[in-house]
Amino acid sequence: MTALRFVKSVWESFRATSGLEPRLLDGLRVTAAKPGTVNFELDIQKEHTNRLNILHGGTIASMVDLGGSLAVASRGLYATGVSTDLNVTYLSSGGKVGDKILAEVTCDKFGKTLAYTSIRFMNGNGDVFARGSHTKYVALAWKDPKNIVEELSGRKSP
Repeated sequence: MTALRFVKSVWESFRATSGLEPRLLDGLRVTAAKPGTVNFELDIQKEHTNRLNILHGGTIASMVDLGGSLAVASRGLYATGVSTDLNVTYLSSGGKVGDKILAEVTCDKFGKTLAYTSIRFMNGNGDVFARGSHTKYVALAWKDPKNIVEELSGRKSP
């Protein structure tokens, strides 16, 4: 299985079983994935905005969280662990309804216990408007039978 197909299957699992992601980020599209990197995009809708009618910081924070999970999935873990730390830096407005935002997230370090991810958000012109980081506790995720770590990296489970 390719990383892209696997990441999309993990995203579909989030959409089917989570309470938040299918309500807030249902229109999010994974556009590319390779081991350690995932790209996705989202067309900004009214539910993604604040009272100033621009992209809400909470929407961005939710995408940092989800993006970190998808980056971990790109390394072959189906169960993507739990958050231990999440950070967002807002550089400028992310846009308004109708604008498309693009994101690239990387799994910077992938260990037996923790995975560290980072993400950049860009507008349609390619300008970075926010960045984030997400640390995941993955020790228990290594036991999921749906994992494909070895297939994507040749690495054996711990």
